[in-house]
Amino acid sequence: MVSYPARVKIVRTIEQMRAASREVRRAGKRLGFVPTMGALHAGHLSLVRSARAQTDAVCVSIFVNPTQFGPKENLSKYPRPFEKDRELLEGEKVDFLFYPEVAEMYPPGAPPFTTKTWVEVAELSARLDGKSRPGHFRGVTTIVSKLFNAVEPDVAFFGQKDAAQATIIRHMARDLDFETRIVICPTVREPDGLALSSRNVYLSAEERKRATVLYRALTRIHFSVDKGERRAAELLRIGNEVVAEEPEVNLDYFEIVNNDTLEPIADVSSGALVAVAAFVGTTRLIDNVVLFGGGQTKL
Repeated sequence: MVSYPARVKIVRTIEQMRAASREVRRAGKRLGFVPTMGALHAGHLSLVRSARAQTDAVCVSIFVNPTQFGPKENLSKYPRPFEKDRELLEGEKVDFLFYPEVAEMYPPGAPPFTTKTWVEVAELSARLDGKSRPGHFRGVTTIVSKLFNAVEPDVAFFGQKDAAQATIIRHMARDLDFETRIVICPTVREPDGLALSSRNVYLSAEERKRATVLYRALTRIHFSVDKGERRAAELLRIGNEVVAEEPEVNLDYFEIVNNDTLEPIADVSSGALVAVAAFVGTTRLIDNVVLFGGGQTKL
């Protein structure tokens, strides 16, 4: 039987990660995987706990993926509190922390890397966040496929807060015949409803208060559905009306779509994803709710 040290084992290379993963499987155990970009919060830790509950060993990756940042997005500004993240993962008894350099995941080149090979889920990658962040989901699916190849997990855990990403990852794993099972876990929220996000640290105190308007809008829509409203256009009108209460919150999108295709729908009776993205100051936040059992998010 394989025994692991109390301290999380930090793995820096793909070769070492594969060796560790295969040792787990040789011991007859199942490996759970939580991919992250670090700056960990309670939402990430909830994924780790789900992995711990459903598998025998847990790997978390921390990799700030440059290919999912757009030309106007500041990659260098993304928070990287590695020591704090490592301590949090040790507290959760994580077995492996996969922490590769950019040069380990992408061929070196100028600047700062090169790659001629991409993984992209056609059509879906241009919807919701992909519409306003061209190329973002191509970067996500490329790095997730590379991480799956390196970690070789039995089960991978993602958060419902990133709803479009979750849908796209499910399609990618199915279409490319990954043996990894995808589990989507509920959104974790602050007591006032704000969805936990690494980006929340960028909000000023006043912006933090304004940001709760996204949750309030989703709650109002959910209430209207409970009262019998099924027309997507009317539900969107209700949600937009709530967001308008905070004039300094600027919508990127507010859409009601099919949770599998991400295409707009006219009626929510058969289930729907209600998704919103907005700028609070300069910080872009996203949130969503899934109606009628189409997912696991609950308000």
